[in-house]
Amino acid sequence: MNKPAFHRQTPLQLIKQLRPKQWTKNLLIFAAPLFSFDTVNVTVIADTIAAFFLLCFISGCVYIINDYIDLEADRSHPVKQHRPMASGQLNPNVALVFGIVLLIGSLAASAIFSPLFTSLLALYFVMNVAYSLHLKHVVIIDIMIIAAGFVLRALAGGLVIHVPFTPWFLLCTMLLSLFLAIGKRRHELVLLQEEKGSHRKVLEHYSLELLDQFSGIVTTATIISYSLFTFTSGRTIHLMWTIPLVIYGIFRYLYLIHIEKKGGSPDRVLLEDRHILMTVLVYVVSVIGILTYFE
Repeated sequence: MNKPAFHRQTPLQLIKQLRPKQWTKNLLIFAAPLFSFDTVNVTVIADTIAAFFLLCFISGCVYIINDYIDLEADRSHPVKQHRPMASGQLNPNVALVFGIVLLIGSLAASAIFSPLFTSLLALYFVMNVAYSLHLKHVVIIDIMIIAAGFVLRALAGGLVIHVPFTPWFLLCTMLLSLFLAIGKRRHELVLLQEEKGSHRKVLEHYSLELLDQFSGIVTTATIISYSLFTFTSGRTIHLMWTIPLVIYGIFRYLYLIHIEKKGGSPDRVLLEDRHILMTVLVYVVSVIGILTYFE
């Protein structure tokens, strides 16, 4: 590849390096305005959208560092070798400088909302870098770090629009995140046993039986916690009508994990499985409708 072509492609490769397909995970930041829909205005929506992109940029910086560190390993990986840096389409040093500038700029911009939001983004970045460097190899801690990331996303939405979350909602977020993380590890373990997936060191410490037991505990706790949340959130009791949607969504995801052998990438499942996608959309519309007409 000649240099002019490389330079023309660099902006596109930098965007690709930020992994925009992963940004669906950050949609959790909109949970705050969703459950405060009766007080939402144009300013709240604009602030949340801006915060969403800042969170995406911070997570993109984590991907840059992760790929920079794992460059040699990714080049010999059947799938990861196609990533911008590993494939040679993006100069690693250019990507690293871009990541540093983006990180500093994003943290500086986040100060507009509040120092707490900036601190949360910094914590999110440090935690995920630590995960990429070491914690992803520590059994149980690895799935708890993934869950903590989702909790921080939910907290970020509340900090931006200055709306507090109930402990029950944060507990639900943590448990649902654990559910997704356990499903991801189970999917990876199944692929490894079928010799179709890459070898994660931490998978040596897991078994399907253990992960299934984890999943059963977390599934039960999630449903109970969400049900209690609908009754104790301080909002209308009619939120209880969304409980069947949550149960169906969880059961559908379990079906995809155990029968369809999916679940390795929750963001892909959200976009590719029509049942999950429709359940999420109906849930969002239901919450908006309930908070609009029953409060």
